[in-house]
Amino acid sequence: MIYLDNSATTRIDDDVLEAMLPWLRDGYGNASSVYALGRSARVAIEDARTEIASLMNAHPAELIFTSGGTEANNTILKSCLYESALVRRIVHSPTEHHAILHPLDVIRQQGGEVHTCSVDENGRVDPASLVTFNDASTLLTVMHANNETGVLQPIAALRAAMPQMLIHTDAVQSFGKVPFDVQALGVDLASFSAHKIHGPKGVGAMFIRKGLDLKAHQQGGAQERNRRAGTEPTALIVGFQVAARKAVAALDDRATHMRSLIDRARALIAAEIPNVRLNTPLDETLPHILNLSFLDAEKIDGESLLQSTDMRGLAVSNGSACVSGSLQPSHVLKAMGRSDAEARAAVRLSVSKDTTVDEIEKAVAILSDIVRIMRG
Repeated sequence: MIYLDNSATTRIDDDVLEAMLPWLRDGYGNASSVYALGRSARVAIEDARTEIASLMNAHPAELIFTSGGTEANNTILKSCLYESALVRRIVHSPTEHHAILHPLDVIRQQGGEVHTCSVDENGRVDPASLVTFNDASTLLTVMHANNETGVLQPIAALRAAMPQMLIHTDAVQSFGKVPFDVQALGVDLASFSAHKIHGPKGVGAMFIRKGLDLKAHQQGGAQERNRRAGTEPTALIVGFQVAARKAVAALDDRATHMRSLIDRARALIAAEIPNVRLNTPLDETLPHILNLSFLDAEKIDGESLLQSTDMRGLAVSNGSACVSGSLQPSHVLKAMGRSDAEARAAVRLSVSKDTTVDEIEKAVAILSDIVRIMRG
């Protein structure tokens, strides 16, 4: 299998797995317990909190562990509007992940005030569409990098232009792949997940800037400074720590490697597959994603395309949701002005630190052959 769907998830790093094993076997104590087994778990968790926070230039008290990015997004959106009443409305981009869009749908259905700003042809937020919302009663949620196209949003510029808003960014795709500094970006809240950077599934985090009284969205114990009830998973948190440490330490080397692979894919696609549109711009993007669609999309059935690549041993994605077995058009590409047909038949290639040039070359050859057959 040639695995080019690393935006969906990544293979757990060997060092991460090794670091987790002692906490699964012998260090199984509850970190809220007062005896030695629990205290050792607490020390490990707080050590992980301190290190991960330092990697994003945050204070340890500003980092709250969750089960992943989806929980972090839901908690931040709903608590800001309801439990904490920090804002009275939420503004979002139309290209957000469904872990943002679906909670906002529920909030809207419950009578909450939700607005959608506009994006340009590359999917970047238009600051002019935010001007009327620039006040302290608004939460702006804009992902740092898009999971389908890899486009980076100008978060720091949005902060400079909109100084009064609260700003939340979903950094699940970007953290560990490009520099991420909460102070430089000027964000108030952020969401993270470990399994996108060769860490374990089931653990993530929220950044909550000091001074924000963000109350718990779920009730139970007093864990995570009363902001996230539930027994902390020590092994997963330690795995997150090691994955984040390795990703940030090797960030430049990994980015150079992954970008060279994406550049090679761009060149091969241009040479071997005609009538293709590359939806990932050359600049200000993540290093590991390339999204393409077909100008003669009416000839390309998206579902058949993905089934055919799978049968040929190539794992890729189109980046959109599959509902009841029917492949839906990418809402991201639709917001960028693509047609339903083009948005439905798009392909996302996403590489990792482990991907090779040989895999890229074989993948493009497979994709080219399948598209040629579909075009007759």
